[in-house]
Amino acid sequence: MTDDLFPDAPGLAEPLWIGTHAVLLRRFALDLADRLLDDIGQIALAAPWRHMVTPGGQSMSVATTSCGDLGWVSDARGYRYVHDDPLSQQPWPPIPRHWLDLAARARLASGLFTGCAPPDACLINRYAPGTRLSLHQDRDERDFSAPIISVSLGVPARFMWGGLTRGERHRTIPLEHGDVLLWGGEDRLRFHGVMPVAEGYHPRTEAFRYNITMRRAG
Repeated sequence: MTDDLFPDAPGLAEPLWIGTHAVLLRRFALDLADRLLDDIGQIALAAPWRHMVTPGGQSMSVATTSCGDLGWVSDARGYRYVHDDPLSQQPWPPIPRHWLDLAARARLASGLFTGCAPPDACLINRYAPGTRLSLHQDRDERDFSAPIISVSLGVPARFMWGGLTRGERHRTIPLEHGDVLLWGGEDRLRFHGVMPVAEGYHPRTEAFRYNITMRRAG
């Protein structure tokens, strides 16, 4: 079962707490959005978009790429972080400095995790219309003490925010262009996902939604 969380709040800019250690910062990255999208284009030139294959042999509908010291991959060997892009055998592109600054500002705005190490891995997802991400936990990282910092760009999405078990009731949170979602601490291993992205249009991304997720993986 689902319910809408803050269905009438897309215009609010003040922090919206969705857990003890989880907060939605509306429009927090809006002033950087064009620059972030330009960066994504450059990163994808060096590390092209690909549809990862799950350990069970299914191709993921979400297209991905990575940047940072570590990049997330999935194949028959499982989910994991690696230092080099398997397609090029070269290191992943670095995380842009202003992305790390954005992550630090988000932690400061939340008042949480201000003393933790900066992200060393960034997974970038590209959602076409109809693409979804099923409920899952982010547990491939070695260190769960640092938060996940997620930036939404492009067409809107409906984010599923669940509990610590897959079967728990989840909430549905609307995410807009420029929103930043941060979670960690006792909320770090909550199940989460993205409902099928609706047909839409954004002047910078057309029909697509992009999601930047920075975290400490190593």
